[in-house]
Amino acid sequence: MKYPIIAYGDPVLRRKATSIEPDEYPHIKELVDNMFDTMYGARGVGLAAPQVGMSMRLFVIDASPFDDEDPDLKGFKKVFINATILEETGEEWSFNEGCLSIPDIREDVSRKPVVRISYYDETWKHHEETFKGMAARVIQHEYDHIEGKLFTDKLSPLRKRLIEKRLNDISKGAVDVDYRMKFPAAKKGR
Repeated sequence: MKYPIIAYGDPVLRRKATSIEPDEYPHIKELVDNMFDTMYGARGVGLAAPQVGMSMRLFVIDASPFDDEDPDLKGFKKVFINATILEETGEEWSFNEGCLSIPDIREDVSRKPVVRISYYDETWKHHEETFKGMAARVIQHEYDHIEGKLFTDKLSPLRKRLIEKRLNDISKGAVDVDYRMKFPAAKKGR
């Protein structure tokens, strides 16, 4: 099942998500599968639970579309539950990022190239791993979502002002997308 993606401006995207326990979500596999279906349907490489209206510490990633640039990403498909970034290291590098909740806006964002993270997978097995390069970037982007942050928060005040009208238009539903979305400021009956 594909969920509608929550658009910029919805308060759920600004809320720090809560941790979840295995007994709270006995059907976690179904939720994860639906999140992957939603992400693939929108042609994304990552999706966090707040982006589908659930304020929980869960995100999914399939970074294999970047495997032509980084062969280590071939088959890189992971589920992160209750993730905590332990360390971000290295000299920041810029890359043009976008977000399914903020369609049609892409901006250069600086992030550290190495991330060490603690998380559980969909079988509730604990992992502590280090990721580099594009994998680290996608993880940091999705992790920001469960912390109530968006990539636009990392932009300069000038860049934010320059895209403010476009962001407001997105929250009103004045954007052309080919996947289902929920717009917080859309007029009813549209």
